[in-house]
Amino acid sequence: MNRTKLKNKNRGRTWPLSIAPMMQWTDRHYRFFMRQITRHTLLYTEMITSGAVLHGNREKLLGFSAEEKPLALQIGGDNPEELARCAQIVEEWGYDEIDLNIGCPSEKVQKGNFGACLMAEPELVADCVRAMRDACNLPVTVKHRIGIDNLDSYEALANFIQVVSEAGCDSFIVHSRIAILKGLSPKDNRKIPPIRYEDVYRLKKDFPELIIEINGEIKTMAQVSEHLKYVDGVMIGRAAYENPYLLSSADSIFYESDHPVKTRREIIEPMAPYLEGWIKKDVYPNRIIRHMLSLFSHKPGNKRWKRYLSEHAHKPGVGAEILIDAMEGVPEDVLDERVSIAKEDL
Repeated sequence: MNRTKLKNKNRGRTWPLSIAPMMQWTDRHYRFFMRQITRHTLLYTEMITSGAVLHGNREKLLGFSAEEKPLALQIGGDNPEELARCAQIVEEWGYDEIDLNIGCPSEKVQKGNFGACLMAEPELVADCVRAMRDACNLPVTVKHRIGIDNLDSYEALANFIQVVSEAGCDSFIVHSRIAILKGLSPKDNRKIPPIRYEDVYRLKKDFPELIIEINGEIKTMAQVSEHLKYVDGVMIGRAAYENPYLLSSADSIFYESDHPVKTRREIIEPMAPYLEGWIKKDVYPNRIIRHMLSLFSHKPGNKRWKRYLSEHAHKPGVGAEILIDAMEGVPEDVLDERVSIAKEDL
């Protein structure tokens, strides 16, 4: 494979683990909640379109608290000039990275000519990356699939990486499934196309100078550790939402942090004043509480915790005491369990 030298040196991303951008899920309240569990894992916003960044309510769309960092913004778009302006805005707001969405297969996104369909246009993606890189000092990453429809060979994937990397992108987050753009829903696209981890591993071998991060059906810290033998980073998706305490040992395993792993009670306690503060700003309580429902996933008391929060979060006048009251349905030993996994045990 003939390759020209990268125009930009590797910027040295330092996050071996990240939580994927997920629509309706990875909003600022979820991110604050996850920061009670892991301090160092890279977090992402939901995907935001370039038009929304340029013309929407920026405080609502881009606002975040300092506690959420390190934080990357994922953007969707296909116009290099607009994306360049967005990159400048994102940098001004204080984000740590900006990621270009080349992975979403939804029909709505396709109609806007961005997301996974752009894998068929690597030169346009390269133009977008180049414009963003020239406009800001942030690392610009690309999250994409291993292919789409009939453009699903490894050779096509490698060509995409080659073309886009020559525009200055040195970090690629690779969803290990192709996207079928006609006939499958986004939900089915997360399940039906087979996982092909070996293609992502091969990318790292063929492009050793690039940072290659893997995504897709990764659900345990042991799996993260195994993937890191072959690639530079791992992105966890729905598992981090459906079982957030999964990441309780992430900092000690992957970031060599000496901070003790928090118990679930210690995670909940700072969420009470956080909830109270947003209620005073007229934010509907369930917008925050809903992200906490799975904190006790697979543990005794899980059903009682979920039921209490679900039944009371919508009641008039609810306050932060809802979290304290919900804990009464969880056994003390579960609340105060401090689960710590050592790296050598994986």
